Amino acid sequence: MKRIVFSLLVIIIVIFGAVTLLDSLSKKTEIHSFDKKAEHKLYKRVEAVKKLIAGNSKYNNKTAFFIDMKISSGKNRFFVYDLQNDKIIDRGLVAHGSGSETGKKNKLKFSNVNNSLCTALGKYYIGYSYNGDFGKAYKLYGLDKTNDNAFLRNIVLHKYRKVPYEEQDEPICNSYGCPMVNEKYYSRIEKLIDRSDKRIVLDIYY
Repeated sequence: MKRIVFSLLVIIIVIFGAVTLLDSLSKKTEIHSFDKKAEHKLYKRVEAVKKLIAGNSKYNNKTAFFIDMKISSGKNRFFVYDLQNDKIIDRGLVAHGSGSETGKKNKLKFSNVNNSLCTALGKYYIGYSYNGDFGKAYKLYGLDKTNDNAFLRNIVLHKYRKVPYEEQDEPICNSYGCPMVNEKYYSRIEKLIDRSDKRIVLDIYY
């Protein structure tokens, strides 16, 4: 009887170890699947944001949002970044403006002009929330010359039910120039924004 119990314990330990190893490998695969060029570019943008918020008590120095518009819209390109531990803590899909389409694959254009329906590149800070056509949304304020018309253009961070949650090979729907995300993903970043007593920076780059 003791031998049977011992054998069962050994089997359980072996199975548990195998599951743990597979889980570890899958996480490593997820990390390495992030293109090295995109990773390098992200870290450069992170350093720029850190420089912006350094010594400025208005800004949240723990969390920032980054959007890499060079990545296809069907892939995760909205990153929630832990500034203190230097790591991505969440990621999701985000739409770009319909005016940014050029008709060429993986080639976008950008504009700060009103009614262009384009995404505007640059650093923003996330302002107050309000209830609009897509429910709760957050006003965005541009911090660079490339996006300083954001508030006047009514560029906001909002959700939309037609934005998929899972990655896909095909491009997703477009917005009118706003960073527009899936409802489930939005619920997570919404909590981060509402819990923050300081301005969270959002950086959109290409």
